[in-house]
Amino acid sequence: MEFSHVPVLYQEVIEHLQIRPDGIYVDGTLGGGGHAEAVVRALGPDGVFIGIDRDTDALKAAGARLESLGDEAPCRKIFVHDNYANIKAVLSDLGIAHIDGALLDLGVSSFQLDNPDRGFSYMQDAPLDMRMDQQSRFSAYDVVNEYSEEDLAGIIRQYGEERYARRIAANVVKARQQEPITRSAQLVDIIKASIPAKTRREGPHPAKRTFQAIRIEVNDELGLLERAAEDFLDVLGAGGRLCVITFHSLEDRIIKNVFQRRADPCTCPPGLPCVCGKKADIRKITRKPVEAGEAEREANPRARSAKLRVAEKIETGE
Repeated sequence: MEFSHVPVLYQEVIEHLQIRPDGIYVDGTLGGGGHAEAVVRALGPDGVFIGIDRDTDALKAAGARLESLGDEAPCRKIFVHDNYANIKAVLSDLGIAHIDGALLDLGVSSFQLDNPDRGFSYMQDAPLDMRMDQQSRFSAYDVVNEYSEEDLAGIIRQYGEERYARRIAANVVKARQQEPITRSAQLVDIIKASIPAKTRREGPHPAKRTFQAIRIEVNDELGLLERAAEDFLDVLGAGGRLCVITFHSLEDRIIKNVFQRRADPCTCPPGLPCVCGKKADIRKITRKPVEAGEAEREANPRARSAKLRVAEKIETGE
């Protein structure tokens, strides 16, 4: 299957990165290389591009795509199989102290959704998998068939923001007592039976929130995000920018809070002189998240929930 990925907020990301031809730039979620292609085209022979992904299929396909550009993208290209949360270790291994910009395009890629073998989509019948890193042994099957009813309801409620989480969890446990739940279609049928008919007719696909929650749990998408955002800001050089695209409120809230804490770190009581000595080391470029325009939302449904936040590293004077 051809690896494809429709990059959301494409122009907005490239404009906000303010790419220098001789800079060092990191795409921590390489995916199909859509954003990355624009970055490497903007870099000159002295520039460095580092693409990170935990999906080996993504690395192979995106690497071939970017290398095929030849003289159109003469920069040095480095591809790393790892989790973006390990950015400090990745750069240390490469002997790089600071970078000039980075992108994190969170969530699941178009390829992963469209590939039936990966089990991410509730629209296709597939084995229950949902692993972004196929070398991992922990999959959606384990969550669905081994988590307690209480734990299952908890992640569906927390990560999926699903109001019928308890009912879905109870029906999953009841169904798996008869036989293991091995296919996405089985899970979809259980979810549909757990949600009132009126809600199924009026809202989004009834399985959307539950599949999102299980995917987040399988890949620990939120567990390391706050630390990763902090670490990416740490490794930016002065004037470097971090662009983060999120797709649901939990991700966006984490990034919003990290940016706010770094841009306004003072812990002194409001109205009193600052004595804590904490100084901002970033400034928020986007006061509110950038969202896709109407044309992009129509052309690419994935863009409808996308939000872009951007921060820039500043000199602290220390």
